[in-house]
Amino acid sequence: MNHVQAAGALLLIAGVAGYVIGVLASYPGRGFSVAGVMVGITLLAVGGVFR
Repeated sequence: MNHVQAAGALLLIAGVAGYVIGVLASYPGRGFSVAGVMVGITLLAVGGVFR
């Protein structure tokens, strides 16, 4: 796994965790977790292209 894929995986996990926490308790900026999930999936998908 290269650095781009690792960053994507970490961002995806953090985004999902932020989304779950946002469902349970309202906090400012919780909408950014959805963007984090989308960027994480994108980085995972394109991570193998830059080898």
